[in-house]
Amino acid sequence: MIELFISFGAGLISFLSPCVLPLIPGYISYISGSSLNELVEKKNINLFPIILFTVGFSIVFIIFGAASTFLGQLLLQNSFELRIIAGVIIIIFSLHIIGIINLKFLNYEKRIHTSTNKNLFSPVVIGAAFGFGWTPCIGPILGSILALAATEDSLNKGILLLFFYSLGLAIPFILSGYLIQKFLIFSKNFKKNISLVSKIGGLILLITGILILTNQLQILGFYILEYLPFLQKFG
Repeated sequence: MIELFISFGAGLISFLSPCVLPLIPGYISYISGSSLNELVEKKNINLFPIILFTVGFSIVFIIFGAASTFLGQLLLQNSFELRIIAGVIIIIFSLHIIGIINLKFLNYEKRIHTSTNKNLFSPVVIGAAFGFGWTPCIGPILGSILALAATEDSLNKGILLLFFYSLGLAIPFILSGYLIQKFLIFSKNFKKNISLVSKIGGLILLITGILILTNQLQILGFYILEYLPFLQKFG
C-alpha cells in the first residue's frame, strides 16, 4: 500500500524537522534522567524509557488517525468532496513546508513541562504530552497524513496509516538514544541540510496531494506494486 510508505516517510521527515531534530539530545537526556555528558560517557544506555516514550507519542498520533478516519467514514456519502478537501489540505500544507506560503499558526511549538518520575508509566505519559506539544510544530506533515487517513474506508486502515507514521518518527528516535555519540555528530553536521530535507518532504506531500485530488494515488500504487512485487505483502 503506497499510503503506508508515504506515512512512514512523513514520520522520518518529522524527525528531521527543525523543531524536532535539534532537541532530540535534550529529550533523550530528560527521559533517561541523565545529563548529556553522562549519556556520552555511558557504554550501555537504558533504551526502555526511550521506547516507552515513543509508545506515548505513538498512542496520541494513532488516536488522531482513528478519529480522522472515523470522521471520514461519517462523511462517506460525500466521498468525492472529502477526497477533494483532503487533497487541497495536503497541497496547502506542502506549500507551507516548501516555503511558498506561510501559515503563521503552524510556526510554533507548544512546550510541555513535566517533572521527571521513575514510575514505569511515566515515560509513556511524558511521550503523550510531548506528542501533543509537537503537534503544532509538525502540523503540516502530520495534518497531511491525517487528511490522508480521513479518506480511508476503514478504521483499521486509518490506524495503520498513523502507526507507520509513528514508526517513522520512533525508530530514528530510539536509534538516536542507542547511538547518542554518533547522533550528536550527525545532528551537528546535518543542520545545514534540514531546510533541503523539509523542502523534499514538502514536494513529496505536494505530489501526494495532487494525486489524491485527481484520484490517481491508487493508480500510482498499482504501478509500484507491478514493478516491485515484493511490496504486495504490505498491500
